[in-house]
Amino acid sequence: MATCFRLRSCLALHLPRTPPSRVLRPRADYPVARIRGHARGPAGLSSALLRTDGFVGGSWLSAAATFPVHDPASGAELGLVADCGVPEARAAVRAAYEAFCSWRGVSAKERSSLLRKWYDLMIQNKDDLAKIITAESGKPLKEAQGEILYSANFLEWFSEEARRVYGDIICTPAKEKRGLVLKQPLGVAAVITPWNFPSAMITRKVGAALAAGCTVVVKPAEDTPFSALALAALADQAGIPPGVYNVIPCSQKKAKEVGEALCTDPLVSKISFTGSTATGKVLLHHAANSVKRVSMELGGHAPFIVFDSANVDQAVAGAMASKFRNSGQTCVCSNRFLVQRGIHDSFVKKFAEAIKTNLHVGNGFEERTTQGPLINEKAVEKVEKHVSDAISKGATVVTGGKRHQVGKNFFEPTLLSNVTRDMLCSQEETFGPVAPVIKFDTEEEAVAIANVADVGLADPAQIWRVAERLEVGMVGVNEGLISSVECPFGGVKQSGLGREGSKYGIDEYLELKAKCSVRPAGPRSPMVTAGSLPGRCRSQHPHGSGA
Repeated sequence: MATCFRLRSCLALHLPRTPPSRVLRPRADYPVARIRGHARGPAGLSSALLRTDGFVGGSWLSAAATFPVHDPASGAELGLVADCGVPEARAAVRAAYEAFCSWRGVSAKERSSLLRKWYDLMIQNKDDLAKIITAESGKPLKEAQGEILYSANFLEWFSEEARRVYGDIICTPAKEKRGLVLKQPLGVAAVITPWNFPSAMITRKVGAALAAGCTVVVKPAEDTPFSALALAALADQAGIPPGVYNVIPCSQKKAKEVGEALCTDPLVSKISFTGSTATGKVLLHHAANSVKRVSMELGGHAPFIVFDSANVDQAVAGAMASKFRNSGQTCVCSNRFLVQRGIHDSFVKKFAEAIKTNLHVGNGFEERTTQGPLINEKAVEKVEKHVSDAISKGATVVTGGKRHQVGKNFFEPTLLSNVTRDMLCSQEETFGPVAPVIKFDTEEEAVAIANVADVGLADPAQIWRVAERLEVGMVGVNEGLISSVECPFGGVKQSGLGREGSKYGIDEYLELKAKCSVRPAGPRSPMVTAGSLPGRCRSQHPHGSGA
């Protein structure tokens, strides 16, 4: 959960593959089949990137069954995708493990170069990749284009961080000893990603893992597998060795057993998951039996706090950006708007005007659209439940409040006032285009309301005071969009474990090894040149000149 509060301002090119000595080949006994074909999909989607098979050990892998992927805006079938199960998951882990034995020895410079090539290919294919996101998730095309740039930037960032994995030398009490701290890759990482950012949630994890020297098995969300498979096609073109990046799509029916197989496989050293808190707890339980390293980016319930000292117009602009991106379907979308009494009525009035004027519901491929569909019927039902519950307990619908006539998965951007803390929208993450406004009187009351949640993902004096008292992992001050490649992303409490992105993200895929080194005694000690003697300046050179 993240928190925002407002106060007055104080390809086309086929790149050369890795040299044969470095290329990792899948074993002959892997259940690898010929390519079944590409998804047809709607007109305008790249047939070269719209893949339907899994990707294991550098080869496209079919499965005994398939599952359909639908456009949430129209309901049209985009294609039938390989429904991978436990056997395919285990094969992918085995491929990743065997690849790790070689990938960990590839120099940081070469890993950096390969990640950079992958980044370059994403940029070259950014329009086609964005269209795939819009088709499978419903996200407006402009937002999808923004996600692809954001996604590619993680590959660029971690291509640079790959060469900055440093250790330490520690002085010990014994003069003849030195302590060395090495950072080494963990091993195979199982990466389980959500549907709301089907590209960026992969590269934010995978970029760090590959830079560290780990290999990965990606299980994408069943609603949006095409983005993960398109990234596999580009990774292959970039020369990422076979087995280093694997993708096993599966249906919702098989998701539970595949997730358990990944979390319990002894060859997997790391689990990285983004999704609901409930699912995260299940995966943590599975991973605990073999004490695996985990990163969990779970649900949020982010408050947006507006104090009386705020500029109302700026606060509304920030609220619009923070709430309605991807139709409210992000884990750092503001879920509760806490507005101080003195500015409350003005804020609600201008917020409603902005919603009516600036938000346009429709198919994500239509240029005018700012609000696409929710991902599926279940998501719409949850939003309806929250709105209905709020109305039954005294909330007022300022604008919106019901399904949109465009289609069954669309919901009107909704603003609720007179919201109280006993309503579902105040207690649970809505994950939809609903903005509930709660009136407060004092700073202490606002902090208490904000901190009551069991999740925590996202005025010079007041800024520092409130920011430090909020129990969250990220805080935005006079800013509604707080995510960036360079800053750590993650939450506290039941919003998860660990951090992604930034210079800290790569540490999630590294383990520390301490090594004690004893200097040999006597005349057989290794010779050290004067220029490399630690702590000795030129005037202390044994020959006097330092030359």
